[in-house]
Parts: sequence; structure tokens; C-alpha cells
Amino acid sequence: MNIADLARLIENIVRLGTIAEVQMQPPRVKVKSGTLTTTWLPWLALRAGADREWDPPTIGEQVVLLSPSGHLAQGLVLTGLFSDLIPANGERAGLHRRTYRDGAVIEYDSIAHRLLAILPAGGTAELQAPGGISILGDVDITGLVTVSNDVIAAGISLVNHRTKGVMPGSGISQEPTP
Repeated sequence: MNIADLARLIENIVRLGTIAEVQMQPPRVKVKSGTLTTTWLPWLALRAGADREWDPPTIGEQVVLLSPSGHLAQGLVLTGLFSDLIPANGERAGLHRRTYRDGAVIEYDSIAHRLLAILPAGGTAELQAPGGISILGDVDITGLVTVSNDVIAAGISLVNHRTKGVMPGSGISQEPTP
């Protein structure tokens, strides 16, 4: 092996680059670094075991390319470097913010103790919990609330509640009693 080959291998151990192409299955990317573009390489996921996280990189995202022994074909891609093209989406300590390509934002501020989710126009949210959902604290709702079964407030059923002492017609009932 000559000096030029050795220098190339050392230079290839750690390289900066940007995502050139993304393949979803199997999950692989091509990285452009200087004048060279790699073959399909795996990217690092936060979790890839019994618990898994799916978050594919995007074209133009700045990355670190790690290549054992300097062989780019054996490289792996570390994503998540902010750049001039894709700047940071936060500016302070204690903030964990996820910004999506459609403008949706989910964040938690551990200093202000505030969880926030913002969806773009037309966005919908769905929460499924067969075991039930508990909300502690005051709830403010702007807009229509539709319930498919019943609403119970202080033990009084909205569906099954009957008011005593009211005659049919235009009379107004008194406050309900449990």
C-alpha cells in the first residue's frame, strides 16, 4: 500500500457530507462528501431493537460519515447536524422541540413545565387508549364536543338524567339534584 492509498483511507474514516438520496426499504442513504457520493449505507437510528424509532433523514441534511478502516462501502451515517441550509429549530435550554416538514410542532419545555402540540390547518389528532384516559386539571375547549355514549358530571348522566317537578311544555326546570 502506498502513501496516497494510506492517506485516502485515513481521510475516509470520518467525513462530513450531506444526504444525496434516501431509500426506505431497506433503510439506506447515499451521502455526498466533496466530489464523491457513497453507495447505499445505513443511517443511525436512536433505537433499533425491541423498541424502535423510525425517522428517515432528508435530502440535504448534514451528516457525519464514519467508515471503519477508511472503507466508505462499510460506512454508517450519523444524522442530525444543523447547517446553514437546515438551521436549529430551538434557541434555549430545557426545550425539546420536534418540527415536522408540514409545519406541525410538538415540544416540551422542562423549565416552563409546558407541553405544546400545534398542527397545521386541516391537521387531525387521534388518541387511542383502550384502558381509558385521565385528565387532571381544568380543561378549556373551544369548538364542538361530540360524545358517542354519555357525559357524567358530578354523578349526573346527561343521557339518563330526568328532572323532577317540571311539567311538559314551555316551563323551565330548576337546577338538577343528584
